[in-house]
Amino acid sequence: MTSNTQKSDENRSKRKKEMENEASENPQLSSLDKTDLAFSEGSQSLYKPEPLEKVLNEMNKEIKNLLSKYAHILRQRAAMDASYVQELDGILKEARTIENHLKQKRESLKQRFTVIANTLQS
Repeated sequence: MTSNTQKSDENRSKRKKEMENEASENPQLSSLDKTDLAFSEGSQSLYKPEPLEKVLNEMNKEIKNLLSKYAHILRQRAAMDASYVQELDGILKEARTIENHLKQKRESLKQRFTVIANTLQS
């Protein structure tokens, strides 16, 4: 019975060495292949799988956190856009006021030139 265990240990160590050699020869092995290597050794792994529910809850919290940050940024941008709109409205009102003032000045000048022209003709 012990000889069977020794043979299986020897086979396991041979497979491990072969896989390590392949891994060193082929550096393009993905991290998944390397974790498979660790699991196939039969020794206890440092990786302890977490319950799916816990992982999902953590992901849910992280997603909610990211969404709240995103919503906060959107609110800030909306407030900034609103302030830009107010500023543009103020500029347009000022421009209309100046335009009306210039139109009045033009009419006033027309009337003066008309009076001057009429006095020169007489």
